[in-house]
Amino acid sequence: MKNDELIEGVHYYINEDGFIVLTEQYHKEKGYCCGMGCLHCPYQYENVPEPRRTFLLNKNNRNKS
Repeated sequence: MKNDELIEGVHYYINEDGFIVLTEQYHKEKGYCCGMGCLHCPYQYENVPEPRRTFLLNKNNRNKS
């Protein structure tokens, strides 16, 4: 995927605060966790340093319940 091929609604959306949020599909096409703690990370935040990684995993588990 090239940067100029991002499609709104597929690879990203604009949230209510006006920020660009990358989708799970974008991350899967990228192929790895960037370590920034992205909202839709499909890689269990594997490159996010502790203690933030544990915080994000717990937060996501609460939201899925």
